[in-house]
Amino acid sequence: MSILKGDITTQDTEAIVNAANSGLLGGFGVDGAIHQAGGPQIMAECKEIRARQGGCPTGQAVITGGGLLKARFVIHTVGPVWSGGHKGEDDLLRSAYHTSLALAWERKISSVSFPSISTGIYHFPVERAARIALQTVLDFLDGHEFAEVRFVLFDDATLGAYISALTEIRQARGHV
Repeated sequence: MSILKGDITTQDTEAIVNAANSGLLGGFGVDGAIHQAGGPQIMAECKEIRARQGGCPTGQAVITGGGLLKARFVIHTVGPVWSGGHKGEDDLLRSAYHTSLALAWERKISSVSFPSISTGIYHFPVERAARIALQTVLDFLDGHEFAEVRFVLFDDATLGAYISALTEIRQARGHV
């Protein structure tokens, strides 16, 4: 597992994860950037999924091709909107990461890049989200082998939160 600052749309992993909305119709932030960089094929596939199953519920994930991206696939997951932490937001965020990895595993995708889900326009506190994201991924990796799972973070503050959270988790697990 690696953590870096960068642009998720330029990653060369087999799949990148999109912090999507439940309607799968594009949006702002990571979602908008992925749709813009990936071209109309991604939106066309999202519309097919929407027509077939009505979108994607919070905490779940669906997959499309990567369009014009380096990544062959985009895993679209819907994280929770922060509402103070009393409406199951932690569990929904955990589920968004878990179902994304489970979908990648099911499709035999060996490398995945994640953004920081729900910490932009959905206002999930970054430090809390980082701990949930990293713990969920590390727990999943205990039973599943991937060539690489990468966190690609947009700014220094988010990068710092993820590095701090990983340090805390490793200390708690007895790793330095």
